[in-house]
Amino acid sequence: MIRVDGRTLRCADVVTAASTEGPLGIDVSIAALRGAESAWKLAEELSTRRIVYGRTTGVGANKEDPVGEGESPDHGLRLLRSHAGGSGDVMSPGQTRAMMLIRLNQLLAGRAGLSPVLIGALADAVRTGALPLVHRLGAIGTGDLAPLAETALALTGERPWLTGGVPPVPVQAGDALAFMSSNAATLAEATLAAMRLDTLTRASHVVAALTYIALDGNPEAYATPVHEARPHAGQVACAAEMRRLLGMEGTPKPGRRIQDPFGLRAFPQVQGPALDAIHYLRDVLAVEINASTENPMISTVHQDAYHHAHFHTAYVSTALDQVRATVHQVAELSVARLGDLVEPEFTGLRPFLAAGPSGSSGVMILEYVAHDALTELRQAALPATLGTAVVSRGIEDHASFSTQAARAATAAGAAYQQVLACELVAAVRALRMRKAELVSLPARDAYETAAAVLDPSVEDRPLTDDIARAVSLLDTFARV
Repeated sequence: MIRVDGRTLRCADVVTAASTEGPLGIDVSIAALRGAESAWKLAEELSTRRIVYGRTTGVGANKEDPVGEGESPDHGLRLLRSHAGGSGDVMSPGQTRAMMLIRLNQLLAGRAGLSPVLIGALADAVRTGALPLVHRLGAIGTGDLAPLAETALALTGERPWLTGGVPPVPVQAGDALAFMSSNAATLAEATLAAMRLDTLTRASHVVAALTYIALDGNPEAYATPVHEARPHAGQVACAAEMRRLLGMEGTPKPGRRIQDPFGLRAFPQVQGPALDAIHYLRDVLAVEINASTENPMISTVHQDAYHHAHFHTAYVSTALDQVRATVHQVAELSVARLGDLVEPEFTGLRPFLAAGPSGSSGVMILEYVAHDALTELRQAALPATLGTAVVSRGIEDHASFSTQAARAATAAGAAYQQVLACELVAAVRALRMRKAELVSLPARDAYETAAAVLDPSVEDRPLTDDIARAVSLLDTFARV
């Protein structure tokens, strides 16, 4: 049961909603509903005695155009129809479910001024698993106007539902902007991507630990005194996790080399920034999914409306850019460790972990797959925040492009898991061929889990299934 009260929604709840097909158990706060209704009544009253953007006026560059009293009943529908111009692919069901939950939660923060009837219809759609047909394209990080307008029109009965549906409800003049004024679709994708990258970075400790064992790594690089000397939080956490996985209490066995290649030796220093960046991103998203971003904001405490720029998501876009850049560096180390695993100087095995006749290729193809995926990740890591846009006749003269940054984070996660899977396939094969003794190391559980799933044969053969199975193991590894 997910609590929806405008204050306590968690990133994990968003993931749960996205992965739940059909009805979703939600506990909608009655007190929050009453607060939202009070804001709606205040917004209606304020619109009779002062200018309120989007309610008594047009939007964007039409902010100075008053809405005549006779036009008011149709004003909301006209705004929704004109903004429901999304295009491109249909948004995935998971992102759509997450978007609807986030928007419902934001509305229950009680500062939108949206009619209780529309909030109730959205809650019913979330609860029953109804999904509107929503397109991906139509936002630049200053409000997900197109996808949210499409959602609102589905609630009114004017647009189709992909799955299920709810009885149509009327739209009041002030409902249109109040419903659209949010980045819920972008936050949905950003949250799902952030949580996926969080899982992958946790799993990467286990993959790196298996490679460390296969290569007889030097434990000094992870020693507590080393990281006490430069105690960045993520770096310290990574080193501690490696010590745990590798059973480095007391005096660990010395490594084969005085210094390992950077893929092992510098892992805490490179993984640390990624861990810190993901932690920061999750903090940003925890604020955003519980935030009132509607412009104008209706404050029942102050009995007034405030015009502002909470729709601008620079916090989200810059945090996403940082995460993708740091994860790319970690992925580079994974590819470097894969290179070490196919090198006889480091493993004492044949080139490419081959086991057949002379000239056998072994896992040679893994490097090509990993570098292909790494290149895709590199493209996804390019900053989205370096561009901008001037729209609506110059009135809206800056954009965060958090929407595009979130899409890139999704692509980064898909590429990174392929990189890790390639390293994992090679590490497990090397450990099998060396018949490494893992004694009671915590990493042993991960090895045994992988060994039970990955094909034990070492003759030259397609490794496509091995890579796919390795990807499926990463969620489990994140919990080792």
